[in-house]
Amino acid sequence: MSQSFNTAAATPRKALDVRPYTRRRPARKVARQELETKLAELQKDYAELHTSIFEAAQVHRRLCAPRHLRFGDFDIANEIFAVRQLPGDFFSVEEIGKDVVFALGDVSGKGLAAGMWTPHLVGLVRAHTTAQATPEAIVTDVNRAICRASTLGPFASLFLARLDTRTGALKYCSAGHPPAFLLRANGVMEMLTDGGLLLGALGEAKYVAGSCKLGASDTLLIYSDGITETLNSLSQEFGYERLERYLRSCHRDSADSILFSVLGAVQDFAATRPLVDDMSLAIIRRN
Repeated sequence: MSQSFNTAAATPRKALDVRPYTRRRPARKVARQELETKLAELQKDYAELHTSIFEAAQVHRRLCAPRHLRFGDFDIANEIFAVRQLPGDFFSVEEIGKDVVFALGDVSGKGLAAGMWTPHLVGLVRAHTTAQATPEAIVTDVNRAICRASTLGPFASLFLARLDTRTGALKYCSAGHPPAFLLRANGVMEMLTDGGLLLGALGEAKYVAGSCKLGASDTLLIYSDGITETLNSLSQEFGYERLERYLRSCHRDSADSILFSVLGAVQDFAATRPLVDDMSLAIIRRN
């Protein structure tokens, strides 16, 4: 009778070498700790950046006019929405005696680059707004200052007006800005377009002023092109016709109500499509 012999069982087993594993384990642990440390640092940097941007946005808001103002018979309501971190749009109001000078500006571009220029422009507008300065003179001086400041200065549109709150007389100047809508109480619509080139385009640009008078229940609507260029899901623009239609539908309401009605219409039009540009809107209404 033959005896079977299992060579595998008879051969002594080689001891398992755990040394490479024991060497790799500390290395992996160190690498993981380094990654966790870097991640914590990035999270801290992100939190600090987020806080800084929030603080910068608050500074921008304080530089601009309060959301609602009243001067005699006139109510002024405004709102600004930033598409990114900081808005490149601004709205300022200065009271000079019985007159009110207000300006809505739109710096080209968006985000931090545009937002960093807005305090400079607001400062220039205020610096050149004096008791005797006309709208065209203010715009001319602001344009020259921007062109002198740097060859890399921004392009910006600006609508600036001086309102006599006793009589309703309005003088204005538009530097490449979308036409303002003046809706009369009787339903007549006027477009305010007198002015000149974009700010920053030409240092010696000439600007002219337009004039009109705001009567009882007249409504002036000023806006940035982010309003009219808002797109819907079909890539259609909100446009001037819709803006006029919605203004007409609510022009008998208060300035605040008109403001939020128009902004609501724009947001409903865009629906889920993200905004492509900063949006600003100001309503001036004589009660």
